[in-house]
Amino acid sequence: MGDNMKTVVLTAVAALAVQSAWAATYEIDKVHSEVGFKVRHMMVGKTTGRFRDFSGAFEFDGDRPKQWTAKATIAAASIDTADAKRDEHLRAPDFFDVEKHRAIEFTSTGVSGWRDGKGKLHGQLTMHGVTRPVVLDLEFNGETTDPWGAQRAGFSAKTKVDRRDFGIVWNKALDKGGLAVGNDVEITLDIEGVKKDAASKQAKR
Repeated sequence: MGDNMKTVVLTAVAALAVQSAWAATYEIDKVHSEVGFKVRHMMVGKTTGRFRDFSGAFEFDGDRPKQWTAKATIAAASIDTADAKRDEHLRAPDFFDVEKHRAIEFTSTGVSGWRDGKGKLHGQLTMHGVTRPVVLDLEFNGETTDPWGAQRAGFSAKTKVDRRDFGIVWNKALDKGGLAVGNDVEITLDIEGVKKDAASKQAKR
């Protein structure tokens, strides 16, 4: 191997080593996180809900947002709008059809426009068996070390999707005009993660 090729290889290895040193994996702390949504109801109000069962992780390296990544999985059947009958309908084929499409998944593809703790999180959202690109307004809430020595970091994010883009099209016309369920769904995320090494140590205690 020539000297020039050796230099290229060593430089690449060094870059990967530095990148690995910067990045840290944070596992989502479900107890201190929330995946919520709102959708218009009967043209006059909004129904709020959330998903209770989800998991995931994100790569976080402080001042280098271009290296951040995130991946999460949500159990569609864990939908909760505080009304058992409505939740049963939402799990049925008219909406999420959870027997066929058990998971809602998100995989990030990049961060853009990061400034003063805010930016855009780009990714692919899979819901009801359909994958679409989405862009979320992302805000960094901070990082800290908790009383037990675990390093934590938190983010909030929000976006709006048209449920019809994911094949969720059920609706009912109202007598006085309009539709029973809105098509635009507002999604809000409040995510707190625990650095992986610390999370593992806590699990062992």
